[in-house]
Amino acid sequence: MADTEPTQVPPTEVPAEGADPKGPSKSELKKRAKEAEKAKKAAEKKAKQDELAAQKAAADVDYATEFYGKLPLNQSQTRPRRARVQIASLNPNMDGQTVLLRARVQTSRAQGSKMVFLNLRQRTDSVQALLSVTPETVSKQMVKWAASLQDESIVLVEGVVKKSPEIIKSATVGDVELHVSQLHLIAGLEGRLPFTVEDATRPETEIESTEEVQYKRVLLDTRLNNRVIDLRTQTNQAVFRLQHGIGSFFREYLESQGFIEIHSPKLQGAATESGASVFQVSYFKGKAFLAQSPQLAKQMAIAADFERVYEIGPVFRAEDSNTHRHMTEFIGLDLEMAIEEHYHEVMELLDSLFKFIFTGLREKYSKEIEAVRRQFPADEFKWREGPEGTLKFSFREAVDLLVEDGVPRETLDDINTENEKRLGRIVKAKYDTDYFIIDKFPMELRPFYTMPDPEDPTVSNSYDFFMRGEEILSGAQRIHDPTLLAEKMISKGVDPASMTPYLDAFKMGCPPHGGGGIGLERVLMLFLKLNNIRRASLFPRDPKRLEP
Repeated sequence: MADTEPTQVPPTEVPAEGADPKGPSKSELKKRAKEAEKAKKAAEKKAKQDELAAQKAAADVDYATEFYGKLPLNQSQTRPRRARVQIASLNPNMDGQTVLLRARVQTSRAQGSKMVFLNLRQRTDSVQALLSVTPETVSKQMVKWAASLQDESIVLVEGVVKKSPEIIKSATVGDVELHVSQLHLIAGLEGRLPFTVEDATRPETEIESTEEVQYKRVLLDTRLNNRVIDLRTQTNQAVFRLQHGIGSFFREYLESQGFIEIHSPKLQGAATESGASVFQVSYFKGKAFLAQSPQLAKQMAIAADFERVYEIGPVFRAEDSNTHRHMTEFIGLDLEMAIEEHYHEVMELLDSLFKFIFTGLREKYSKEIEAVRRQFPADEFKWREGPEGTLKFSFREAVDLLVEDGVPRETLDDINTENEKRLGRIVKAKYDTDYFIIDKFPMELRPFYTMPDPEDPTVSNSYDFFMRGEEILSGAQRIHDPTLLAEKMISKGVDPASMTPYLDAFKMGCPPHGGGGIGLERVLMLFLKLNNIRRASLFPRDPKRLEP
């Protein structure tokens, strides 16, 4: 019998002490399964929380830090020569173009946490800008920072021009919008604004007619006390561009007529013209006076054979300037010219000059005129054009018009401000013009250097020009004969000895001449109908105001 290996029997498993020899019970198995499921869910929840935490951490990373923030103080460290644009030049043809510009933030309006609208302003022009969250370029932090910028902050903006589907009425450039990609602060504000530029631009009619919304009225004194802020309004930007236009047209026309510009001194050794209304100032160990006008100097320039001269410069009047049309310092537009035959040569040249200025303003500054009218609604300034020419009256004819309108003749030795305005209303109603000339004023109303009429010595060869019923130029033929000039000085209470250098100029021979003086701010005020001359002066001066 062959040998065989013995069959191996597996050892019998001995149950652990205390264990159920039959294995875990069903309840135990169920319990274990629940615990396993619970552990799985806890692990899944933690994994989800970890994922959300990672996502939040990623979201909190500001990926746009280089695209916004305050720029370092500009001390001319670098000059990259990047081309910049003006808001006024933006148009739909630039759709898709990236541009760079500097502007003020006029207003801002956040839309949630991912979008902010900015109204950006340069002088008289404004455009709407949009800043919204985009991957990699505009972060939520950038939008939040932009929304926190104070109104009137100066910013450097880079963005893409987008054609607007409809006109944006809150901006002057309303057919495009700027989608901002970079926004940096150049200059912020220290402290609060005394008033908003938006409130300062609001028409009075809008304030008065609003019932539901209470807008703030910014009073003239408040404006003048904070003039730098007030001058930022689009209205004032337009006003002073128009002021520049008047001076520019004045120069252009006169130079085309052979005039040259002169610069006369503003310090004088004698209280000339009308002694009581000059400012006295200390002058080393003596005293001097601020010039009321360049009148004497420009006449002496004619005696020196300059023939035709003009000056644009400050004029000082120590008079009661607490009115809507007077200031103690204003800008005079003065001219003087030699005449050949008759003083009307001067009057006619001045008339042509004014019409050149009016036409120039209407044709080249229509945008600015419209900007002013939005805040100060007014009828368009009218003057006679064409062959009929400017309306002209003698002083006596002007008095007759007022008498016909019910003004007692005995009160009209002079035409005061009230009657000037009344005459303006009469002329506008009867002749439909805001601009006219009055000639032949009484001699007693004019300065000593005014030439008397050759036939009636009580009347002078003098004229005033009027806009909307207010005088804006006074002029005349001047006395060029030294003997007659000295007589008139004495008759007006002026000692010829006190003005020897002036009188001597005529003793050396002087041609017949005449001229006029124009108040720049008054012309501007009346053309735009601003109602107060201080609105037409950059930093007005009157008996109560020497600052700012």
